[in-house]
Amino acid sequence: MKRSRAALGIAGFAVLAVLFVVVATTMPRRARPPSVPLPQTASIDPVVAADPVSRGRYLALAGDCIGCHQARGGEPYAGGLAVPTIFGGIYSSNITPDRETGIGAWTADDFWQALHEGKGRDGEYLYPAFPYPNYTRITRSDADALFAYLMSLPPVRREATPNTLRFPFSLRPLVLFWRLLYFREGVFEPEPGHDATWNRGAYLASGLGHCVACHSPRNFLGGTPRSKELSGGLIAVQDWYAPSLTSDAVAGLGTWTVDEVAELLKRGVTDRYAVFGPMAEVVHDSTQHLDDADLRAMAVYLKSLPAQSSDDAPPVETTRAMRVESMERGARVYAEQCIDCHRPAGEGVPHAYPALARNPGVIMSSTINAIRMVLNGGFPPGTDGNPRPYGMPPFAQRLNDDDIAAVLTYVRANWGNEAPAVAPADVQRYRAVPIE
Repeated sequence: MKRSRAALGIAGFAVLAVLFVVVATTMPRRARPPSVPLPQTASIDPVVAADPVSRGRYLALAGDCIGCHQARGGEPYAGGLAVPTIFGGIYSSNITPDRETGIGAWTADDFWQALHEGKGRDGEYLYPAFPYPNYTRITRSDADALFAYLMSLPPVRREATPNTLRFPFSLRPLVLFWRLLYFREGVFEPEPGHDATWNRGAYLASGLGHCVACHSPRNFLGGTPRSKELSGGLIAVQDWYAPSLTSDAVAGLGTWTVDEVAELLKRGVTDRYAVFGPMAEVVHDSTQHLDDADLRAMAVYLKSLPAQSSDDAPPVETTRAMRVESMERGARVYAEQCIDCHRPAGEGVPHAYPALARNPGVIMSSTINAIRMVLNGGFPPGTDGNPRPYGMPPFAQRLNDDDIAAVLTYVRANWGNEAPAVAPADVQRYRAVPIE
């Protein structure tokens, strides 16, 4: 029975693929818009704004293009980095101006088509691992400046690495089905009910910054319901949780100030918080290089979002005796291993060791990030504003699963924290996850 259902499922996908190929090849292609600059939206230095290449470099930093388009040890923008998905691996493309393996033969119209429509130079559908559902909001003038910058780079010859997507997801025409459900093409339109700062922040966060790509839940098709955008979500395969960027008081930015949000994006640390994991790379490669006005605009926009959290991990079932034992054991582990840096009341040390009291990363119901930090340790990003970051050592070899579960349970239930217990089984599960 299971085999027959699987066969029917594969056959169904094959039929859909054929239908989508027919539809895709018979639909008339729309004419591309002319390369006419739209009203300037960038709040950058006037000298930079007047030079398309300099402006494009700034926009590439805002979009963190190098974060995906440079493999470890590879040349900048030459691609080859694996983007893991639940459907298999997708490898980033070469976007240097090499004519044979990069985009050297592309025109500005071709580049605009990729960003705005999610289609390659020959009209093929691009996989949404390239965040064109967000980049479609970029203005044509910004797209042209970004293209001018990429074309100014030295060409690098690097052949594309084949994707490793599983069947039937390797059938590119199926992307049309995904697009019909989740892709809405359209340049960002300022909202008249908000001022220029808010609209600038919305443009950066929802377009170039593509915050939605990580900070939103995804369903089994890899799509994000619009009603849940920026409410937090698990980064598939990597097993990091990107918290809510709405005003949710527990899992989001509800207790933060605009200045704290902007400072975290600029320096990677504040008096109370620090970024680790994938977000540390974003701060290092992208947001630390943005001007203060743009960072503040993004913070203003994010702080205006209504409270919402998709952080719906079920609470851990514990008996009263188990809870008491975990708290007693956790208190001992904290006193032996944690108190010197995070201090007796979990207040931390400003700009060095983050506070654990009322820290959203500690108290949200998803425990993935907290567990991985204790297991593997880590550093905030080295930035101009924080060139010598203080790190956290790994405890995977020093503490067993019960110890880590106990100390996290203790931390999540003290100093005003009111979060569920952590189970040793969860620690054991993430102990086996590779560090990304």
